[in-house]
Amino acid sequence: MRNFFSKVSRHSRFVFAVLAGLTLAVSFPRFSVSGFAWVAPGLILFCGIGKTGRQKFWIGYVAGLAHFLLALNWLLAIPFPAGAVAGWIALSGYLAVYPAIWVWLCWRIFPNQNAGVESETFSGTTWRQRARWSFSCAVIWVALEMTMARLFSGFPWNFLGITQYKITPLIQVASFTGVYGVSFLLVWFAVAVCSTGLLLARRPGSARFWSADIVLPALAAALAFAFGTTRLTPQPSGERELKVALIQPSIPQTLIFDPTQDDARFEKLIRLSKMALEEKPDVLIWPEASTPSLDLEKFTALTNLIASHQVWMILGADDAARVVNSRGERRTNYYNASFLFSPEGVAVATYRKQRLVIFGEYIPMVRWFPFMKWLTPIDGGFTAGDGPVPFRTESPRAKISVLICFEDSFPQYAREHVETDTDFLLNLTNDGWFGEGSAQWQQAANALFRAVESGLPMVRSTNNGLTCWADKFGRLRKYLENESGDVYGPGFLVATIPLLAENERRAPTFYRQHGDWFGWGCVALSVGFVLLPRRKSPGAGVGGPLSK
Repeated sequence: MRNFFSKVSRHSRFVFAVLAGLTLAVSFPRFSVSGFAWVAPGLILFCGIGKTGRQKFWIGYVAGLAHFLLALNWLLAIPFPAGAVAGWIALSGYLAVYPAIWVWLCWRIFPNQNAGVESETFSGTTWRQRARWSFSCAVIWVALEMTMARLFSGFPWNFLGITQYKITPLIQVASFTGVYGVSFLLVWFAVAVCSTGLLLARRPGSARFWSADIVLPALAAALAFAFGTTRLTPQPSGERELKVALIQPSIPQTLIFDPTQDDARFEKLIRLSKMALEEKPDVLIWPEASTPSLDLEKFTALTNLIASHQVWMILGADDAARVVNSRGERRTNYYNASFLFSPEGVAVATYRKQRLVIFGEYIPMVRWFPFMKWLTPIDGGFTAGDGPVPFRTESPRAKISVLICFEDSFPQYAREHVETDTDFLLNLTNDGWFGEGSAQWQQAANALFRAVESGLPMVRSTNNGLTCWADKFGRLRKYLENESGDVYGPGFLVATIPLLAENERRAPTFYRQHGDWFGWGCVALSVGFVLLPRRKSPGAGVGGPLSK
């Protein structure tokens, strides 16, 4: 066993890396084998043991590429084949750089590299060195997730912690650390477990020592579970509630692009709304981009529906505004927006989306590279909104903070939408771009963490799934599905959302108060790992438990 890794061919190691990357992908929705996330990062990392720095990078890259190609395969459902394939490959190729850097950097800081080959010196390390190293690997992983959430406008999708969205006690740690804290625990444990496995393979008789490697991450995970269990202690329910009706029209994206289908789309929305209004909700909600262009006849029909049922309404639609630039030139800005209508049929508030989707809502650098417009079905681009706009209803009184599309995947921006008197978060989204795939479940899993981080319920109104609501602990309380379990078809969901008591202020979570303190701390430590000179310690194994 001592020379096992040194005898494995370079190409075989890449095969193992692909398998490890696919294992990681399967831990995310819709496969949702969450247990794989507790070992997959370690498997990816240890595929690089004993290799050169360049080989480590490419092994991590291949593992990451396999992972993202499978996890993001829903991009292929975009109704624009050339752009779908190009986007799928390009995005996966870019994101694979992060695990590549992680594998390379983790082995760069490995504590015992006097021989230059980790597989020959690993068992010569002390328990303390290995514990510090596995902890550092988790720190670097979080730092890279922080970077991914911000670089090039950010893509905070499918962070590792998302895999645990069903493990409600565990994810409560996100109320302190954000989703990054869950990712940290998983990586720390995975690296320690694989470290233990390697030690046992090399020295089967050392079983009395191996448990030391996993005791700290296991204890941290146990403490996180204990904290979460305490936080989930039943609490008295509030006296005030808001009854909402969420319409899911399930309109294919090809029809949204076709103006000849506007009448049919509108009629479908009205028909579903009339059915939902029979249950007398307080607020009627249509998802993002659901509303076609409203001529006078459609606008009158919509406002008559609102006024006749005396219901508040929130809907997603395009917005436009004429502006004058610094040179006195007039132009029109277009926005992806949501609107709040009063029971009298009057628009009383507008929120314009701030985080735009690259190639879906704007084309970067198209002025310098005109050919890029051929990679996307959109003709032009939207303008980003200025900031959060709370929606306030009366009778019952409620304060709603609206997010549009994948804004519910940005921890740092969703936090800005929450105030002490906010009753719940509302996400309007259109996943009709992606057919009936895993994107709907992945986005919902991301959104559940915004509930935990903010301490607020999360309500989601979608075009074709997952229309649902979760409580402030991230527990999925109710979602729309038909008798066969299909979540993608048309229908409506009526849900009762708890509200704050009159004049009550919600106690902010630690994350709401302090933001990404944990993530930024990991970034600072990782920068230190890079800047500090690498130390080689010829006697690192002397006195260690496995050196005896």
